[in-house]
Amino acid sequence: MTRVFMVDGNAIPVKKYGEKKTLRDMLKEAALPLIKRNSEISIDLVVVGNMAAPQFTQQNHLGAFLTTELALDGVPSLRVEAASAAGGASLYFAYRAIKSRLHRAILVVGIEKMSSTVTEEATSFMAAAADWEYEVQHGITFPGFNGILAQRYCYEFGVNPDDLLLFSVNAHKNAAKNPLAMFQKEISLEKAIKSPLVADPLRLYDCSPVSDGAAAVLLCDEETLKKTEVNRDNVVELVSSEIATDTITLHNREDPLELKAATVAAKRALKHAKITKDDINVWELHDAFSIMAVASLEALGLSEPGKAVDLAKEGEIAIDGKYPISTMGGLKARGHPVGATGIYQAYEAWLQLVQQATPQVDNPQYALTENIGGSGATVTINIFKKM
Repeated sequence: MTRVFMVDGNAIPVKKYGEKKTLRDMLKEAALPLIKRNSEISIDLVVVGNMAAPQFTQQNHLGAFLTTELALDGVPSLRVEAASAAGGASLYFAYRAIKSRLHRAILVVGIEKMSSTVTEEATSFMAAAADWEYEVQHGITFPGFNGILAQRYCYEFGVNPDDLLLFSVNAHKNAAKNPLAMFQKEISLEKAIKSPLVADPLRLYDCSPVSDGAAAVLLCDEETLKKTEVNRDNVVELVSSEIATDTITLHNREDPLELKAATVAAKRALKHAKITKDDINVWELHDAFSIMAVASLEALGLSEPGKAVDLAKEGEIAIDGKYPISTMGGLKARGHPVGATGIYQAYEAWLQLVQQATPQVDNPQYALTENIGGSGATVTINIFKKM
């Protein structure tokens, strides 16, 4: 089977653009530079990862919308939706399309413009990633979901809720050096602890913000790469892409604290890549809430249940630690434009592997991205390798 390569990437700063940028502006700003820089590559498929453009911006049919703006008329294009795992799922779709030799060069774009509406509406639109009949119509939101999980986790393992904020402190420290991050400022643990409660025990600094963003990556097969004159130093290989699902409702899970879909997808991805978790040098986890970072570390086998907080206390999740996470701010501080998040993660993994990231992990060889939809109902794992 052919190999899959990422030859280029681009992203716009994560912000709340409001009326300053339209969905059209954001898509073009993210994708056009890739097309111009790689004009010798003939794109034969466009995949758009997006969660809720019809709700946030009243715009559907994003595939045709994007190809029209990019003057790629005639090129097949479609939108992939998997809640906030839409970006990672788009990569999975593109990876499989190249592996099967159906396509040779694919532009993958992630987009979400959430600031076109008020926070209360945005929270409601996000809740649609859960089960409406059994959960959402009774008033639960994703901050509420994660507050419940954090309460249970702290009770089950005797963890101080304030220690969860160590993950946010780490994220903000890294984001301070990332020019694309929404929050380019470090925070202290003391400041985080004093922030308002959002969903007990989670505080404001435990939660990712409402964000706008767009990111794009260009994938191609081995034959296409050989025919181009792209700088090989800027090429990485997408060696594995997997997706797994769990119940959409929390009450149907044996243990709501276990991200089983993450465990399953990661095992498949590592096996397919023919490596172990010890080979991974960069871990871009889905830290939409601090408790999700904790659950992810444990689901991916980097910590025993109830011990993930110790990794934060010991500095092991820092940029120079054993398991660097949120290396450019993560969802918490770079921002979480939901449908685009998985592509931002891929772009940041690429930057790390080609030694162009700020801040930079020391000489990484492999990077893993984890993108979660809902409260763990859909999880994608993508593994990138330095050439």
